[in-house]
Amino acid sequence: MAAVYKSLSKGSGSDLPKERATKNKQRVLILSSRGVTYRHRHLLNDLASMMPHCKKDAKFDAKSKLYQLCELADLYNCNNVLFFEARKGKDLYVWLSKVPNGPTVKFHLQNLHTMEELHFTGNCLKGSRPLLSFDATFETEPHLKLIKELFLHTFGVPQGARKSKPFIDHVMGFTVADGKIWIRNYQINETEKTGKEGDDADKSKPKHKGPKGDTEINLVEIGPRFVLTPIIIQEGSFGGPIIYENRQFVSPNQVRSELRRTKASRHNARAEKQVERLAKKGDLGLRTSGPRKATDELDTRKVFA
Repeated sequence: MAAVYKSLSKGSGSDLPKERATKNKQRVLILSSRGVTYRHRHLLNDLASMMPHCKKDAKFDAKSKLYQLCELADLYNCNNVLFFEARKGKDLYVWLSKVPNGPTVKFHLQNLHTMEELHFTGNCLKGSRPLLSFDATFETEPHLKLIKELFLHTFGVPQGARKSKPFIDHVMGFTVADGKIWIRNYQINETEKTGKEGDDADKSKPKHKGPKGDTEINLVEIGPRFVLTPIIIQEGSFGGPIIYENRQFVSPNQVRSELRRTKASRHNARAEKQVERLAKKGDLGLRTSGPRKATDELDTRKVFA
């Protein structure tokens, strides 16, 4: 009764309903499949260190039953899934899904460079929140708008998230070029200039006046960097009808098969030319044939026997 009286007394104080501030509650489950290489594993660790609101899990076995990831995300209280699927130890596909109702986007990851490979001088605080910078091309196509919203939910760290720091010291850039999404990560570097050095500096650089003098802000790349090619977009979470399909995407398996077919055609062409050359020599009488070939003293089979 005391709780009921307390709630009624609070409600009677003001006739207008109080507007509650919407809280961004985003949690991401990040995991990979069996067969990933060490570079894929390092990329997963780099992304997990940049996303303090994520939850890492062990490798997922079933590649054909991806709908089980929805139940796994429900167990970890996550509403986003970032899944790395490795094929043949070479190709890496990225599944980005909104649990439990979808949608789901499948990407092909290329041009991967992890933090250990790049050796950049930049550095950022672990657990800090990033600024997400999107290209203006994301507002031109409907499927790019959907991908942008998924990126905001996945890579955007909510304020007050688990293990997050109240600082913003790096920028994630998303750029669309040639039908691919190029992702880069930069550190926000601030340098202060005071006295004559600040006056003699180049005025074309952007400066922000701080409490101690002029402050120059530059971006230093820290990695990782990679390129994503969207393949399909499904309406549901790891299932449902396909609402978008990239017709220009060529599977890496098809590219490798075309290269093998090209090498085989060159070998067949050389073999056909050799047969034609031997037949032409026989027509001109330059090659011995029949029983005379067995008695020829200059036959290659007899000389190099």
